[in-house]
Amino acid sequence: MASSLFHVTFFLHNKWDFARGKERQELLEQKLFTCLLLLFIFSERHSPPDDRSDKTRLVSSSCGHQHPEIPTALNRRQAAERMGGGGRQTDLVEPGSEKETGVYTWEEVQRHCSKNDRWLVINRKVYNITQWARRHPGGSHVIGHYAGEDATVSISFLSLLISLFSLPTWATIIEDFDHLRAQVEKEGLFQSRPLFFCLHLGHILLLELLAWLMVSYWGTSWTLTLLCAVMLATSQSQAGWLQHDFGHLSVFKKSKWNHLVHKFVIGHLKGASASWWNHLHFNHHSKPNVLSKDPDVNMSGIFVLGNVQPVEYGIKKIKHLPYNHQHQYFFLLGPPLLIPIVFNLQVLNVMISRRNWVDLSWYLSFYVRYFYCYVPLYGLFGSLALILFVRFLESHWFVWVTQMNHIPMNIDYERHQDWLTMQLQATCNIEQSFFNDWFSGHLNFQIEHHLFPRMPRHNYHLVAPRVRALCEKHRIPYQLKTLWQAMTDVVSSLKSSGDLWLDAYLHK
Repeated sequence: MASSLFHVTFFLHNKWDFARGKERQELLEQKLFTCLLLLFIFSERHSPPDDRSDKTRLVSSSCGHQHPEIPTALNRRQAAERMGGGGRQTDLVEPGSEKETGVYTWEEVQRHCSKNDRWLVINRKVYNITQWARRHPGGSHVIGHYAGEDATVSISFLSLLISLFSLPTWATIIEDFDHLRAQVEKEGLFQSRPLFFCLHLGHILLLELLAWLMVSYWGTSWTLTLLCAVMLATSQSQAGWLQHDFGHLSVFKKSKWNHLVHKFVIGHLKGASASWWNHLHFNHHSKPNVLSKDPDVNMSGIFVLGNVQPVEYGIKKIKHLPYNHQHQYFFLLGPPLLIPIVFNLQVLNVMISRRNWVDLSWYLSFYVRYFYCYVPLYGLFGSLALILFVRFLESHWFVWVTQMNHIPMNIDYERHQDWLTMQLQATCNIEQSFFNDWFSGHLNFQIEHHLFPRMPRHNYHLVAPRVRALCEKHRIPYQLKTLWQAMTDVVSSLKSSGDLWLDAYLHK
């Protein structure tokens, strides 16, 4: 029956997130009581005070009788065992003691952070999510990042459940951010302009068509083939930014249409997998630049990033590669290989190992269309060489745009920071211009994108001044760079990290 809670909350979230005006209010009135009742029945709840150094007390049910799955102050040990292993007690509970009344310290909560024992805090209440996480719509891995932590703000912006209730927070900075979000939503900045995305899709399809017509009618000379590859790489890169929009559900009001078009764009137009992208990207947004949690900074021993990991590798004498030269071999192993080799192998592995035949069908449709168009012109091997060269060009474009916002920023292990601070430390912006907006798919507004993942990108420039003012008010650094500076910072940060590794490797 606990799974029913997810079906109800998932349904209610979709309706609540996209309904407007009177429809939104009526929907809430119809569904809110049911959802609250289910939440009461199936949640294990405890309540901490404002001060993290103080203890936290159990919140008992307000119902006339205690539901057998809700732990009470008197059966804390038994309930913990019954709820799936979270919070098992090894000592007996003395009646009248703090343990008997459900008192916890933050240190106690933080101990429950393993795969088989997960607690998290939401709005001053402790939840045992050990078994529940397996049915989380976003996957157990994403919500597991917050095990042993205060996840109030993070879940309020990422979770399908908590965003519905707009849970209050106690930090001034979060209150200000909540106010800003409510204000921009009221002003309609979460509403997309269909014409913008239609024109964007149109110019992608036009580039594909012109590239094929050019070599079909004017021949396959080296010059025209090179121009064709550039046009296809441009089309592929821009399709990458477009699938990103649909993947974040920022185009259509109904999520099912976003998901459907997302599969079409990333599968048929690009030859990749929507589920693969969702898994990687949502983990990235959940914990950007957090080692062991953000897959985008998991470099598999090829690079060391930030100021902490290089020293750790150096002290442990880990030397898979000469990291003090990583700023040089980055140009050989980074941009040239990420999409042609790494991503292609990952996509195939994920689709086949998980038997995702829907994504595999979309993936194959891309290559059927491509080879149908280009094998008659270049032959089989010539067509393979052309698509590999297109991927090579696209990979350079993708790597520089996506890494210049994150690699030079703070990269560290989990520090249990609040949502706003964590996002600002992990991201930076690039100056706005028509070219920068188009070239980066508006990811030059990376800060605003991470704070408002569902906001249509054509509205980032409208909310950016307000975000910057909020950061100035609370003295949080808001970094804005030129395009050239952002790119050079990638290389300089790799060199700095490599030097830290070498020093620790030789002297510590």
